[in-house]
Amino acid sequence: MKAIVLAGGKGARLAPYTKILPKPLMPIGEMPILEILLRQMKHAGIVDVVITVGHLAGLLQAFFQDGSNLGLHIDYSCEDAPLGTAGPLSLVSGLDQTFLVSNGDVLTTLDMKELIRFHQEQKATATIAVHVRKVDIDFGVVHTNKDFLIEGYSEKPSIEYMVSMGIYIFEPRVLEYIPYCQYLDLPDLVLKMIGAKEKVLGFPYTGYWQDLGRPDDYERATRDFDSMRTIFLPED
Repeated sequence: MKAIVLAGGKGARLAPYTKILPKPLMPIGEMPILEILLRQMKHAGIVDVVITVGHLAGLLQAFFQDGSNLGLHIDYSCEDAPLGTAGPLSLVSGLDQTFLVSNGDVLTTLDMKELIRFHQEQKATATIAVHVRKVDIDFGVVHTNKDFLIEGYSEKPSIEYMVSMGIYIFEPRVLEYIPYCQYLDLPDLVLKMIGAKEKVLGFPYTGYWQDLGRPDDYERATRDFDSMRTIFLPED
């Protein structure tokens, strides 16, 4: 199976760090977050990886090179202009079998083999790894009707959402919904497939998952990796 790692974004929410370093090279412990992800792919039996690059592409290519030091074969696909999170897939050749797509800044203990097995057993066109995330609202939330009559009041509620973990399994026909070299984000791709009655599933995961979008997320991920290293990298 081939894996596509999306690593072309500017990581604006982690500025100013990402002004000089692409977000997938942000260190977690003694290694970049993307190296942790690549090692997990290798552990799952995935050795053929394409990294889509754009912002500060040369640094990513210089660091990972051809992937041989990790026991992988790494190729690079460069987008001349931003193509979103789904658009870069249109530039990748050889996607003629089931393939995995992942953001390049995900820290998780998800077993990718289980995700792949679920996708194949369910015969889905696309499977999205999903996680329940609780959001705490720091204000009193007022509920009104159309005439502004207050019907309810919740003091600092917590709301739970099912969110994408940024890891996907796709069948090759997903590419039929991605125009060549045009901007397209993954949520829009998913909506296209749903509209076409394709089978799109969510794989619920209750273990550890952390996106590195904001500075506090990054700091939390760094602490968690230090205390749970053998869970993130069991082969070590």
